Amino acid sequence: MATNVPAHITGTIWKIEVKEGDSVTEGQVLVILESMKMEMPVEAPCAGKVEKIACAEAQAVNEGDVLVVLA
Repeated sequence: MATNVPAHITGTIWKIEVKEGDSVTEGQVLVILESMKMEMPVEAPCAGKVEKIACAEAQAVNEGDVLVVLA
């Protein structure tokens, strides 16, 4: 079952730390968001494999937007 990993704040994608097909562990940083000149890591809620990256660096995102899908 796929797990959607959403943005927890509104901001801009500063850096994507993983690529599709990567295996990740619970708590691993997937994406770094920049908001109000602060870097906020978005971490994997569970272990899994990156099925899809639904964002791009420098893209503006809103709270709740899906950034990564884990399988």
